[in-house]
Amino acid sequence: SIVDEHTRECLGGLVERSITADRLIDELDRIGLDRGYPAALRCDNGPEFACAAMADWAGERVGLAFIPPGQPWRNGYIESFNGRLRDECLNINSFWSLTQARVVISDWKDEYNHRRRHSALGYSTPAGYAAICIHR
Repeated sequence: SIVDEHTRECLGGLVERSITADRLIDELDRIGLDRGYPAALRCDNGPEFACAAMADWAGERVGLAFIPPGQPWRNGYIESFNGRLRDECLNINSFWSLTQARVVISDWKDEYNHRRRHSALGYSTPAGYAAICIHR
């Protein structure tokens, strides 16, 4: 999952059996070309992040801020988002194919971005808040 910490929008995320650094880089470029690149990416130390390909890609684009192992509270927004995704989508659905999983998860993320209001955003939806945000 890729979440904007300011707007709380889920900007992307890959639904795959395994995610390679190259596939992640393609997804980050897709988002960066659409929304602009952030100053920094906060990420865990998974192999798709902590590799030479990712370091080379980030080089001139963004800073990488790694979360120390065993300290998920340092990445609270994504941990909260992933908990909601798990409780409200993954735990209540059985997926029979990767395609079905992509559709169901995409629908949940659309609901999250466009219909779920957040108290931290003045009870706006993440997409609604992003549309009026002056920090873009």
